Amino acid sequence: MSSNPPDERMDSRLLGMIGVILLGGLLGILNSTMTAVAIDTLAGAFATSLSTVGWTSTGFLLAVTATIPFTTWAVDRFGGKRLWLAGLSLFLAGSLLAGLAWNVGSLIAFRVLQGFGAGLLDPLVLILLARAAGPRRAGRVMGLMGVVLSLGPVLGPIAGGAVLAGLSWRWMFLLSVPVGLVALLLAVRVVPADEPPGASPARLDVVGLALLGPGFAAVVLALSQTAEQGSFAAWQALLPLAAGVLLLTGYAVHALRARSVGSSATRRNPPLIDLRLFANRGFTASVTIMGLGGLSLFGALFALPLYYQQAHGHGVLAAGLLMAPLGLGGSIAMPLAGRLSDRIGARGLAIAGVTVSLLSALSFTRMGAHTPEFWPALAALTIGLGSGCFSAPTMGSLYRTLPGPMVAQGSSVLYMLNQLGAALGVAVVALILQTAGDVITGFHGIFWLVVTVLVIVLAVIPLLPGRPPRAPAVPEELAGTPG
Repeated sequence: MSSNPPDERMDSRLLGMIGVILLGGLLGILNSTMTAVAIDTLAGAFATSLSTVGWTSTGFLLAVTATIPFTTWAVDRFGGKRLWLAGLSLFLAGSLLAGLAWNVGSLIAFRVLQGFGAGLLDPLVLILLARAAGPRRAGRVMGLMGVVLSLGPVLGPIAGGAVLAGLSWRWMFLLSVPVGLVALLLAVRVVPADEPPGASPARLDVVGLALLGPGFAAVVLALSQTAEQGSFAAWQALLPLAAGVLLLTGYAVHALRARSVGSSATRRNPPLIDLRLFANRGFTASVTIMGLGGLSLFGALFALPLYYQQAHGHGVLAAGLLMAPLGLGGSIAMPLAGRLSDRIGARGLAIAGVTVSLLSALSFTRMGAHTPEFWPALAALTIGLGSGCFSAPTMGSLYRTLPGPMVAQGSSVLYMLNQLGAALGVAVVALILQTAGDVITGFHGIFWLVVTVLVIVLAVIPLLPGRPPRAPAVPEELAGTPG
C-alpha cells in the first residue's frame, strides 16, 4: 500500500464522490432496460398496441441521444455539480410522473422527460469521474464506472421482472424516486463545487446543437425502426436515416467552417464537438473500440434471453437470472483491468480481453437447444470477463490522451458512439433472428456477428496509446474542477 505514489491513491473524498455519481448513473441505465420486460404488461394496462408502447423506450432513448451534445457545452458553462443536480432532479421528476401516468401518451411524454435528465447524467458520469481522477488514475476510475456499465443492462430486466411479479408496473418508475432522492442529497454533500470559467464563457453553438443532437437521434431512430420493421429498406427506417445523415453532414461542414473562421472567433463560439479530436489516433481507436464493443455486448444481451426462453422454455425472470454471469464477469474484470492499465498501459490487456471474448463467442456458435445451462452460463461469464479486460483499459487510455478542456467533448463522443453501436447491434440482431429458419440458427448467426466484430476490435487495438508515463514526484491536486 505505502509503495504507491501519492498521486495514484484515491482518498475517501474521491471514493465517496465516485460512489454517489455511480449511484445516479445506475438509475438511468436501470430505467432504460427495466421497461424492456414490461412491454406486454403496459400494452395490456393501457389497451394499446405493442408498437405504441414501444415508444416508451424509443422516446427515452431519443431524448438521451439528443441531449448529450448540449451537456458538452453546459458542463463548462454552469459547472459540473450544478448540471448534475439539475439532471438528477429532472430525471426524478420524470420518474415520479411516469409512475403516475394516466394513459400511454402521458407515459411516453414523461419517459421523454426522464430521457432528458438521463441525457445530462450519462455523459456527466464520465466527465466528472475523468476530471476527478486525472490522467494517471483514469484506468482504475473507468474500471469502477465499468461495473455500472456491466451490471446495469443485466440487472434492469431482472429488477423489472421482479417488480412485475409482485407489484404494479408503476413501481418500476416510482422506486427510482426514493433512491434518486438519496443520490441527490448525497451529491449536494460530496460532489465538489466547481465554478464555471469566469470572464467570457463560450457561447452555445446553437446551429451545431440543432444539427448534431437531432442527427444522432435520427440515426438511432432509423436503427430502432429497422429492428421493428425487420428491414433496412423499410421507409420507416430510410426516412430518419436519410435525415440523420443529412444533419450530421451539415454539422461536419458547420464545425469545419467554424474552425477556419479564426482563432479568436472560434474561442468565443466554438463548435460543440471539435472534429480535430479524430486526428488523434489514440482517441479515434478508443471510441471505435468502445462503439464496436457496445455492438457486440448488446448483441449478446439481446440473444441470451431469447435463447433461454425459446430454446430452454424459461420465463422472463429465470432468463434474466441466467444472464447474470455476463454482467458479473464484466463487474469483476473492469476494476482490476482498469487499475492494472494505469501501470502497464491498455494494449496487452485489451488484446487478452478481446481474445477471451472471441473464444467465448465462438463457443456459443456450438451450443444447441439441449446444451445444459451450465455451459452458456460459463461462456457468458468469460465473455463478460474478456469484455471488462478491454473496455476499462480502453476508456482509461482515452482520458490519458485528452487535455483537460477536451474531456467533456471526448466523453460525449464516446457515449454517443457507444449508444450508436448498441442500437446498431440490436437492429442487426433483430434482422438475423427474423431471417433465420429457427431460434438456434438465429442464435448462432448472432454470435458469428459478435465474433466478426471482435476480430475488427482486435485489429484496431494496436492503435491504442502505449504504456502510460511514470508518475511525477509532486502529487497532483484532487481535480474537482474543470481543466
